Amino acid sequence: MPGPLSDQPSSARGAATYRRIVDAATQEFARYGIAGARVERIVAAAHTNKAQLYGYFGNKEQLFDAIFFGSLERITNVVPIDVEDLADWAVRLYDEYLARPDLIRLATWARLERRPTGHLTEDPRRYDDHKLRAIAVAQAAGRIRPGDPFDIMALVIAMSMAWSPVSNVYAAAADEPAELHEQRRELLRDCVRRAVTP
Repeated sequence: MPGPLSDQPSSARGAATYRRIVDAATQEFARYGIAGARVERIVAAAHTNKAQLYGYFGNKEQLFDAIFFGSLERITNVVPIDVEDLADWAVRLYDEYLARPDLIRLATWARLERRPTGHLTEDPRRYDDHKLRAIAVAQAAGRIRPGDPFDIMALVIAMSMAWSPVSNVYAAAADEPAELHEQRRELLRDCVRRAVTP
């Protein structure tokens, strides 16, 4: 059974092929979703073959899983929560969505095609428990408003996605004027602070 993205091949050539498959599949799934993605396009873009892809990942569903869960790990590690400044966390999430719009699209396809209600993953504790504990500690100390820590976290994340690639109002792009992004960051900071302050 194929492993997560961390279980890469040991040889340099194998690792390069593996990386090309991951990069090509990330773009394919972000654009077309799980059902619409085509293995033929992925292997063509990765300059490899189906046997190699299936050898590393098993099948298309398992390939999506590896990439999707890898994207969740990336956001968790690249944009760690800071309960002392949830407004800054929201802004850093905004910036990550600008830099890697494919990551938020992958989550959206997972929501649309796999889990239309409830938690996005079967084991949300893996990605959320440390965040929820940190929020609860800050609430107990009176630094964050009372309420369900999960709801506080969900609200801040939703606010950070206001201009994300999946916004139903306006999707921002990294190449827009810097001052426009800064206006949004300031608005986001202010709104999150007001929302979470006791």
